[in-house]
Amino acid sequence: MQQNKSISNMILSGLFLALGLILPFLTGQIQQFGNMMLPMHIPVLLCGFVCGPLWGLAVGLTTPLLRSILFTMPPLFPMAAAMAFELAAYGLLTGVLGRMFSKDKKGIYAALMISMLGGRVVWGMAARIFFGIAGMPFDWKIFLAGGLLNAWPGILVQLILIPPLVQTIRRITVSDR
Repeated sequence: MQQNKSISNMILSGLFLALGLILPFLTGQIQQFGNMMLPMHIPVLLCGFVCGPLWGLAVGLTTPLLRSILFTMPPLFPMAAAMAFELAAYGLLTGVLGRMFSKDKKGIYAALMISMLGGRVVWGMAARIFFGIAGMPFDWKIFLAGGLLNAWPGILVQLILIPPLVQTIRRITVSDR
């Protein structure tokens, strides 16, 4: 039984990684909000909830780096490097908090919002270091613009889509076992 769960988590994590690589191509077609939709975040957040903290961390760490290497977007340094820490935090936190909180919609929302906040803080710390190394400015205004103001469409999409998707995926995977 445990081996089947491990294989299932590995397959699902591969699927979430593939979605993280492909979704930016789809959202990039939306003229006004394409870059603001945060398309790599959604599969990573889902992966943490569905597959657990270690798989979520691995997919979060890998997705922006692999996408940068394969498609040159986002630029590897400092953007993809900072995003790797951010997305790793998302995957880890949704995995941990998704197990700690209740499995109902309120628990999922609480875990999601805390994870989103934690990931943005991690991004800010990593970006401060990496942007400094690259000789680029990074201050509170840039943090607020990049982490909140410019990201509001993606944050809204995550809050609308992820809780029902988590509930549906959990229902499907539990009924299959």
